[in-house]
Amino acid sequence: MTELLYQLDAYLREFEAVVTAIDPETNGVMLDKTTFYPGGGGQQPDAGMLIAGDVQYIVSQAKKNGDTVLHLIEGETCPAVGTMVKGVLDWERRYAAMRTHTAMHILCGVIWRKFGVSVTGGNMELLKGRMDFEFGELTRETIAEIEGDINAEVTAARPVRVAILPRDEAFQIPDLIRTKINLLPPQIQQVRTVELVGLDLQADGGTHVHNTSEVGHIRITDYQSKGKANKRLYIELDA
Repeated sequence: MTELLYQLDAYLREFEAVVTAIDPETNGVMLDKTTFYPGGGGQQPDAGMLIAGDVQYIVSQAKKNGDTVLHLIEGETCPAVGTMVKGVLDWERRYAAMRTHTAMHILCGVIWRKFGVSVTGGNMELLKGRMDFEFGELTRETIAEIEGDINAEVTAARPVRVAILPRDEAFQIPDLIRTKINLLPPQIQQVRTVELVGLDLQADGGTHVHNTSEVGHIRITDYQSKGKANKRLYIELDA
């Protein structure tokens, strides 16, 4: 099992760990702990490097592998089992992913508060993403209002809080029930939550900024109808 350091500290850029296993098929390194996010929930996986002594190993991406994280190494060599390594994130990439993920939660929170409309899907790239909602109708005027509202939430500088709750406790929170927490597999006994204080609360495994002000200006760049009651919004952030 890999200890996931990013779950409680998304700003941890460097860490020390021990190589616990190697996957020869992918040239993937497993560590006893990591701050590399392996992707999931629409968020892009982290990249960076592992350093062992004077040798630097480029991590092209992290990838989930059961209850461990694979750090996929470029080239044909990787550090041996038992080696102490220093992990270093590609911070520019990670921080862009954090800003994007929090922006998506702002959008979700604003639309739920304003229209009572649920999310039906979504995906993220660095500094841009898309999200689908159960809208019947969506006009350009409404989209302009939504864009104004989401940027007001950036300006509001809402704190972003992360917590890890027992499953039974999490299941008593109405906002989490709304986000279909009941679909979590029964073996998951702890639920990580991300709260944009006063706006949005969701079960979430990804990385986020500390405050909505860090997101910066959000633009709604396009929208599409994906069905009678399904509309897609596209957003982009400033670099």
